[in-house]
Amino acid sequence: MDTNQYMDMFIEESKEHLQACNEHLLELEKNPDDLGIVNEVFRSAHTLKGMSATMGFDDIASLTHMMENVLDAIRNAKIRVTSEILDVVFRAVDYLEEMVVDIESGGTGKKDVSELVKSLNAIEAGRSAILTAVSETASTVVDEVIKNNQTTLHYDDFETTVISQSFEQGYYAYEITIQLREDCLLKAARVFMVFEILEKTGEIIKSQPHVEQLENENFDEQFSIALLTKEDRDTLQAKIMKVSEIESVTINPISDHGFIDNKQTTNDVAVNTPTTAGKKEIEPDIEKRSGISHPSTKTIRVNIERLDVLMNLFEELIIDRGRLQSISSELHNPALTETVESITRVSGDLQGIILNMRMIPVETVFNRFPKMVRQLARDLDKKVDLDIVGAKTELDRTVIDEIGDPLVHLIRNALDHGIESPAERLAAGKPEEGTITLRAYHSGNHVFIELEDDGAGVNRKKVIAKAISNGILTPETAETLTNRQVAELILATGFSTAEKISDVSGRGVGLDVVKSTIESLGGFITIKSKEGQGSLFQVQLPLTLSIISVMLVELKDEVYAIPLSSIIETAIIKTSDIMNAHNQKVIDLRGSIVPLVNLKAIFEMETQGEPTDDLQSVVIVRKGDKLAGLVVDSFIGQQEIVLKSLGDYLNNVFAISGATILGDGQVALIVDCNSLIK
Repeated sequence: MDTNQYMDMFIEESKEHLQACNEHLLELEKNPDDLGIVNEVFRSAHTLKGMSATMGFDDIASLTHMMENVLDAIRNAKIRVTSEILDVVFRAVDYLEEMVVDIESGGTGKKDVSELVKSLNAIEAGRSAILTAVSETASTVVDEVIKNNQTTLHYDDFETTVISQSFEQGYYAYEITIQLREDCLLKAARVFMVFEILEKTGEIIKSQPHVEQLENENFDEQFSIALLTKEDRDTLQAKIMKVSEIESVTINPISDHGFIDNKQTTNDVAVNTPTTAGKKEIEPDIEKRSGISHPSTKTIRVNIERLDVLMNLFEELIIDRGRLQSISSELHNPALTETVESITRVSGDLQGIILNMRMIPVETVFNRFPKMVRQLARDLDKKVDLDIVGAKTELDRTVIDEIGDPLVHLIRNALDHGIESPAERLAAGKPEEGTITLRAYHSGNHVFIELEDDGAGVNRKKVIAKAISNGILTPETAETLTNRQVAELILATGFSTAEKISDVSGRGVGLDVVKSTIESLGGFITIKSKEGQGSLFQVQLPLTLSIISVMLVELKDEVYAIPLSSIIETAIIKTSDIMNAHNQKVIDLRGSIVPLVNLKAIFEMETQGEPTDDLQSVVIVRKGDKLAGLVVDSFIGQQEIVLKSLGDYLNNVFAISGATILGDGQVALIVDCNSLIK
């Protein structure tokens, strides 16, 4: 059986299951007595094991099975959850992730896990002999069932536990023996077809011979499968017999009263009627399937490069659409106008679909941090709680791929330099557990990602002393710096206040990488810190999506574009209403004092002192909770434009985030409102 066609799906689903394991293990550490969480971890691990075995990655399947044994002992109350035990389980998940990544890069997925296996076996072997009444009864029943039924297949502890729980949840457990015809030429293909049918109806927990032997046709004409399902025996038999070159199918149900005779009627078999409670408990695992994953009918995975090509083609379409609109307004041809309006509507819908295809929530990056914080806090002997806010905030896929490493450096810095030890926090009157908050949100034309901690903050004296010793500052210059400027010194290359080099910090490589990466994405980072109270690192990322809605405005003879997402409203004000406050022109906007920004002065256009017109056109824009009024000559109107980069030579132009080509071929610069509001 050729499994290469399923490789991409296997890798994606494996990553999803491993991420689910990490999340639930973190929950389990906080709620060690919640066996429902253990079951969730068990399901993800079990599905991964089945997928790996079917794809032929036996090392992953074997390690997952060892991890399952520990989880099984936990959920059967044979051992209690401790942080030390979870350390080993987390390490197993880490190894599994490394093996999947190796497969993704074209490797075999093999890794030396002998030491880890010893640790897992030691945990399982050290379990208590005292079983809970429920688990003891369930185990005894299944052991007796298997013994009395003289089954074809032999089950280990894990598999007997799965069978016992399937009884409680209203599932049938079947042993299915399939006899192929002696003249069957493609035995592996028939096996695959049978597996595909059965995996759509339930969950395969065992096969004899093993899957790899079946794939290699290393068996005679007969093989057996253990299946958990909601379907009755007759329905299963009918489905399997549809596969050609099958001689016979024997289905023996396993129940808690022994085998049910094959001659019994459907009514006799129906003692295990599926229940609603059981459906919620085990159905997700069935849908995920433990064998070869089949493509979903609702979603497909698309290579990001194809989306880039699609986006580039659509950008050209938008420019041509603008040109058509311009021609239509000049010719006043009704048929042309109607056609252009139709194209505008259709392309608008198409634009929304394409842009949404590229957007994914930042939780795909944030999800990896809770486990990292847990491990790092244990290594540093600190107590830290990570609070994630706004994980559903969406970003373009290209930005998502780049921001992971900068955030890792920021979190490591907050843990090592920001959060104090429990003793130091208690001495300072703080709770011994520190808090790190990671939040994401949209604001105008940008996405903000903030990392805030309630730690020690930036030590001004220590940072200045280090900067002077490194030659970054002179003592005279240091005295003139604000606290914010001092805090941002830690972003300098090679800068570190760590007294000794460790695995976490000390080499001065980290925050300078953050700064350079963020700036390469067209964003910037700022730091606010208060000594003894904590720090706030704010990363501002531009909207890198290529197509945005703007308000076109005129400044002298030039056209500028202001992103619509930053605009609150437009207004016409009287020149006499403009006031001065602290050398800043302001207006009273319905009780709020709003500073005015003269764009012609910002862009160094010639101005003749005070405005002579009685009325002024103003665009009110917002950044967070701050407002500003941009003074322009006139409003042109709203339009969707293609955002083009200014290139490497012009990427530092103040208050300009890019350019666009209008329908008449004119180039318009796009105003960066966030740069104008401080």
